[in-house]
Amino acid sequence: MKGVVRIPSMVNSWLTMINTYWLVNINLLLTLVRRDLEARYKGSILGNFWPLLNQLSQLLIYTYVFSIILKVKLNLEGLPEESRLTFGLWLFAGLIPWLAFTNGLTQASGCVIRQPNLVKKVVFPLSLLPLVPTLAAFIESTFGLIALTGMVCISSGVIHQTLWLLPIVCLPQLLLTAGLGYFTAGLTVFLRDIPQTLGVILNLWFYFTPIVYPASVIPEQWRSWVFWCNPLTAIAEVYRDLVLVGEIKHWAELGIASVISLIIFCFGFWVYKKLRPAFADVL
Repeated sequence: MKGVVRIPSMVNSWLTMINTYWLVNINLLLTLVRRDLEARYKGSILGNFWPLLNQLSQLLIYTYVFSIILKVKLNLEGLPEESRLTFGLWLFAGLIPWLAFTNGLTQASGCVIRQPNLVKKVVFPLSLLPLVPTLAAFIESTFGLIALTGMVCISSGVIHQTLWLLPIVCLPQLLLTAGLGYFTAGLTVFLRDIPQTLGVILNLWFYFTPIVYPASVIPEQWRSWVFWCNPLTAIAEVYRDLVLVGEIKHWAELGIASVISLIIFCFGFWVYKKLRPAFADVL
């Protein structure tokens, strides 16, 4: 009987320890993210509105090049037909997840080598380091998302109820960014060329993703490969579905992107965990 009584008490104590561990780490992560956001624009007048201005500046540049010079036109249900504003909103909806992804990934790739004092602390959970820039970039992107929603409401007079489904596309976006962030952060400790290489790869990746051009212009024999092999294609398209159209037209593609993002996250975290014991010696 004593053994029967002791087992539940041991299980309860283990569960309490696990819950305490996760709560402490989550609180620490939120504190680090808040500190990171505050430090980026400390002393500036506009503060955290700078990310929104950066997003809007890119929107204006791409809209000018593709809509005014190249005269690319799009027709979306519920938005003004043959309007430059329609193309701008469509472009902005694709830029938001892309900028959150690239900003988070580039910052995460160097997060370990920028924090040698934390790496050498035995008690600090190093697994949190790549998550800080990932979440900070995602939070910054919400400024653009709010602005986009407001512009869609003004131009069409409608706020789509599908906005409540945004978490289903934000999750694979975060998994993909964090997974690649773990992978590149771990490798950068040993190969300092990784951030520069990453910049080149992201430039190529941008134009392989239908963000500044519609997916319909991709040759049909290649279109399915772009959707199935590039998770950001599905993520950008679903953002547009949710905010602009009010209907998800890419369920299957989003499902595949979610699976790929989860695999990348698990692989990236595994690599980071394997390399982590040697961080302090190298730094």
